[in-house]
Amino acid sequence: MAYANPHITADAVDAQEFMELTRRYRVTGVPKTVINDSIEILGGLPEADFIAAALQPEGDAS
Repeated sequence: MAYANPHITADAVDAQEFMELTRRYRVTGVPKTVINDSIEILGGLPEADFIAAALQPEGDAS
């Protein structure tokens, strides 16, 4: 999505290299997507499921 829309940015972080971020975001598995520090999506999902999770009200995604 970040590639197609200039209003979206994305960063990929190696959890082994950046342990401070790993602790901050409580990474217990990968991939883990964090949106606006409030929506967290753990694991790989089909595109439609990922979009549905990303569009949930903040704090409702798991």
